[in-house]
Amino acid sequence: MDIRLGTITLTPPVFLAPLAGITDLPFRDVVASFGAGLVVSEMIASQDLLNAKPGVREKAELGFGVAGTSVQIAGCEAYWMAEAAKMAAGNGAQIIDINMGCPAKKVTSSSGAGASGSALLRDLDHALTLIEAVVDAVDVPVTLKTRLGWDDELLNAPDLATRAEAAGIQMLTIHGRTRCQFYKGTADWAAIAQVKSAVKIPVIANGDIVDAASARRALDLSGADGVMMGRGVQGRPWLLAEVAAALYGTPVPKIPTGQDFIDLVSDHYRAILAFYGEDLGLRVARKHLGWYMDNVNTNKMLRNRILTARSSREVLALLPDALSLDDSRSAA
Repeated sequence: MDIRLGTITLTPPVFLAPLAGITDLPFRDVVASFGAGLVVSEMIASQDLLNAKPGVREKAELGFGVAGTSVQIAGCEAYWMAEAAKMAAGNGAQIIDINMGCPAKKVTSSSGAGASGSALLRDLDHALTLIEAVVDAVDVPVTLKTRLGWDDELLNAPDLATRAEAAGIQMLTIHGRTRCQFYKGTADWAAIAQVKSAVKIPVIANGDIVDAASARRALDLSGADGVMMGRGVQGRPWLLAEVAAALYGTPVPKIPTGQDFIDLVSDHYRAILAFYGEDLGLRVARKHLGWYMDNVNTNKMLRNRILTARSSREVLALLPDALSLDDSRSAA
C-alpha cells in the first residue's frame, strides 16, 4: 500500500490532484485533516515563482516544509524550471512535481510563457531537458504528471515514462486522456497499463475517479499503484479518506453531519478569509460554499443570498440554515 520516494513514504496511495484556483492552502488543509497520502499544490509557472508574481505565494504555500505535500511547477525553459525547483526545495518543499499534462490553451500555446504543460508531449527531447534540469537541481524527489499523449495519433506516454524514469523521475501520474480530449469523453484507464508496464517506478492513475467504485475500477484496468482524485473532492474533503478506507482498509472517516458539517464549512470559510483577506476571500470562497451547499440541496433563494453576500458576517450568519438539511444529504 505504501509508496516510497527516497526517504518519503506516501500512504495511503489516494492523492489529491492539483486544481487551479481550488486546491489552495485552506482546501488542502481541510482535505489533509481527514487523511490523504499526498496533496499537490496548484500548478505554478516557474518564472512566476522566481519573479514573485502576485498570487504565486498562495499557490505554493502549503508545499513548503509540510509532509505529504508536493509543489507542482510548469514551464518550457530548463533554466527557469531548475531555478524554480531550487527555490521551492530551498524553502522546504519535500517533493517537486513537473506538470506536463495541463491542456489549457494559455499553457500549451507558444505565446506568453511558452509551450508547456501537455504541449511538451509533442517534443519529448525538449521535455527531457526540462526533467533532467529539475532532477539535477534538487536533492528532493521529483515526480511527473502527464497525459496519454497529445492526440490519438501521438500516444507517447509510455516512451516519455521510460525516458523520465531513466532521467531520475521517481513517480508518474497519468491522466487517462490525451491533451486534445481536454476533459471530454471518458478517461481510458486501461491505456495507463501500457505506461505501468514500461517502468518500474510507481504509476498513479488519474481522471474520472470520483468514488471508491471508480477508483477500484481504475486500479484494476491500469495496474497502477494508486489513484489521484480531483473534481470529485470538491465539496467533499473527506472523499480521499473514504476511498482509502474502501480500498486499503484504513480508518473510515467520520463524515460530518448536522452541527459538525456547519462547523467544518464555517471553519473552512474563516480560513479562506484569513489567508486571502476579506475582499478576495469573499470571492474565492463562493465556489467552495456552492459545492458544500450542493451536498444539502440548499434552497435556491438562500443559496443566492450567500453567494452574493458582501460581508463575511452575513455569510456566517446564514450558513447554519443553509447547511442544516441533512435529510436530503448524501455522502456519496
